[in-house]
This record gives sequence, structure tokens and C-alpha cells, in this order.
Amino acid sequence: MVTPLSHKLEPPANPGRFRACPDQHEKRGQLSPFVISSSSPYLRDQRDLMERPFFSLAKSPRLKPICYKQADIEIQVFGMPDHGMATIWDADILIWAASQIVAAENAGEHSSRLLHFTPYQLLRGIGRQTGNQQYCLLRASLARLQSTVIATTIRNGTRWRCRQFSWINEWEERTTINGLVEGMEFVLPEWFYNGVMDRSLVLSIDPAYFRLKGGIERWLYRIARKHVGHQREGWHFDIAHLHRKSGSLARISDFALAIRRIARQQPLPGYRLGLGTLKGREGLWILPVISRTGTVDKVVDGADENIGTSHAETIGTSDATLSAHHTHEQAASACFNDGNASRNLSNSFSSASEARGYLKKSAASMPPAASRRTLP
Repeated sequence: MVTPLSHKLEPPANPGRFRACPDQHEKRGQLSPFVISSSSPYLRDQRDLMERPFFSLAKSPRLKPICYKQADIEIQVFGMPDHGMATIWDADILIWAASQIVAAENAGEHSSRLLHFTPYQLLRGIGRQTGNQQYCLLRASLARLQSTVIATTIRNGTRWRCRQFSWINEWEERTTINGLVEGMEFVLPEWFYNGVMDRSLVLSIDPAYFRLKGGIERWLYRIARKHVGHQREGWHFDIAHLHRKSGSLARISDFALAIRRIARQQPLPGYRLGLGTLKGREGLWILPVISRTGTVDKVVDGADENIGTSHAETIGTSDATLSAHHTHEQAASACFNDGNASRNLSNSFSSASEARGYLKKSAASMPPAASRRTLP
């Protein structure tokens, strides 16, 4: 049961197709347009969105709210009946927007919450085709992002308990006299924009992320990038805790099956997965590998790439969700896949350190991510 936020959440009953309430602090008329000039900057993602359940992981419309609470962090996400909740595929648009903002700021250029672009730029930037169907899907994604309502206590300062917003305050498209789309604009919420402008809250991601097909595997990559980063020691996650952290509507048994399938397929660019047990509870081991697919490793203006335990949520030992630094002496048994789907390797280890050593050795012979299949 999630303790209700002190700010009563009242999502709009019928948000318009194109417009929502303008930001209270800075209305659209006060924003100077940020005209996009590049379709493919280095990709960046926002840390808060990477590690917490803000999006539906299924393509089918979701109306059941996400209600998440961990320590002093609370999140509620509501989808509207006309559109459903924004999905993790819709979040590609936010990744693209964050990437454009960071690239402009790093180049000493102007950015703002009002982005002006062509659909072609956006679709190419997130690895999509540019046919008529994709333009229609883009409009549907923007509608879901605009109509989804989020309330959270994250980054609210000392005086405010809760912030409520949508992923896009408003959006519109401009057409020629013949009805052809020649440009689009949308306004990002201040909460998201501020989270991108704070470079300590931004991480680079691998362009191969956009080729991941499954909702859970996409979410798992973002979790790996946020928590594991480039730490050679890797990280261990309890499966039950991952299920709670994901916000997924799948039963925990089905969620565990999906995690096992992902570990067998090894689709995550830059990371090696292994299933194991600590203290009798099933868990997932994630270890970084040397990427051969062009992973963007450049630190954004000195942002700390060593994620470590200081940036993770404080999880009790009952969840067995500890950094590998803290599990040296715990007995472990694990099953790792060596990249060959026909051969599973089952091993028993006397310590987590020994298990990690095996996983590192296995990761060294891992084929390039581009040659590995993603899930159907």
C-alpha cells in the first residue's frame, strides 16, 4: 500500500488532443524556441527516469495507475482512457529531447523547454522509419506523453511536498497549404528540463538501446546503465525487488520468466547478465563488458560515471539488492549463459567474488552486441 501523497492528484478529465495547461512558472509565450539542428547527437538519459517506474512496459493501453514508494520517494502515474499511459517506447522522445538539450548546452548554444523540429529529425534520431505509419505513431506517442499525469516527491526542494506534471505540456504540428507536416513543437515540463540541465543527473546510453524490442529488456538496460554503469564489480538485484521497481503489471512469476529469457538471450548492449541465488533467493547479476558497438562513454561536463551505491536506493538486506562490494562472503550459486543459446553453464560458487570472476571471464568472450539477437 502506497501512502497517499499530501498533494491530492487530480488528473484532467479530458485533456485536449494538442494542448494541456501551460507550465505555471513559465508560459509558452515566454519561451524562446529551441530549433533543433542535429538529428543524431550523443544519446543521454535522465537518471530519475532510468531507475524508477514512470512508464508502462507494455504496448497495450494501460489504465491502472503506477503507485510506487521507497523511503521518502513517492511516484504516482496516471494514464487517461483516451490514450493510455505513456510507454517506455514513448520515452524515446524524451531521451532524444534530453540528448538535444545536452548537446546544445555543451556547444554553448541556446536551449529551452520549447523544442522546434521536424518529424524526420526526431524519428531518425530514435532509430525509427520515416513512413506515414511512423508519423501517425509519433502523434500517438506525443498524445500519450501529454495526457499522462505524474505526481512525485523527487527533486521538490525543502518547501514543496509534491510536483504534478505531464511529460509534455503541449504539442502542435505545422502543415503546408497541401496538408504536409513541415514542423512540430512541444513544451517539456520544468521538472524534466531541470533534471537534464543538472549534468549530474544525466548519463550517456548506447545507441543500440533503440533496437531493444521488449519493454522489460528496455527497462532492464536503463536499470543496468544507472546502477552498474562501468563498475567492474557489477551489481546484484533480487528478482522480487526488480519486479516491484519496474511497476510492471505482469505477475512476478511471469516477470521472472521474462528476466530468465533476457539473461539467456543476452540482448543488452554493454552488459552481461547471469542468474544466481544469494541467501536462497533468486537474483540477477549484471556486469559491464567492453562494448564494440559505439557506446557513448563521454562524461557530460564531468558527471560522475561511477554510479556506486551512493546513487542507489537504500534497500534492506532482505531484498539482497546490495552492491557487489557488500556481498563478498555470501554464498552464491549461479547459472550463466556463454552467448550460445544451446549451452547453459551451471556452477556453484563459494562466494559472490568467485561468481563475479566467472561472469567476467564469460563476458570477455561475449560476441559484439550487434551480432546478438534481441527478443522477439
